[in-house]
Amino acid sequence: MLTYKKQKLDGRQKRKRRVRTKVRGTPDRPRLCVFRSARHIYVQAIDDETGKTITQASTLDKEYVRPDGKGKINSAKNVGLLIAKKLLAKNYKLVTFDRNGYLYHGRVKALADGAREGGLQF
Repeated sequence: MLTYKKQKLDGRQKRKRRVRTKVRGTPDRPRLCVFRSARHIYVQAIDDETGKTITQASTLDKEYVRPDGKGKINSAKNVGLLIAKKLLAKNYKLVTFDRNGYLYHGRVKALADGAREGGLQF
């Protein structure tokens, strides 16, 4: 019998595999991949054809600006703005969003909204 934690992880892994069969990053349109931990949120832009990370941003970056209000959702939105700024500086406007098996809700949605607000197009 599986524990609740194991079931949750297995479900995320299934969703991740299902999404990754359809989502690919190209040199023109990199894949914006999100990872969420209990405290922090990380995002990286990946070109899957060469297997290289173009740029990354997280709540641990030096350029990251802590939000006025408390909360992880506000932090995720600021990370979205930061990755947008970094990608626009490298002349990338179009990206493909990879939620990495996480539900499009809460921090993942806030990060995507922040990236859109920063000027990226999904």
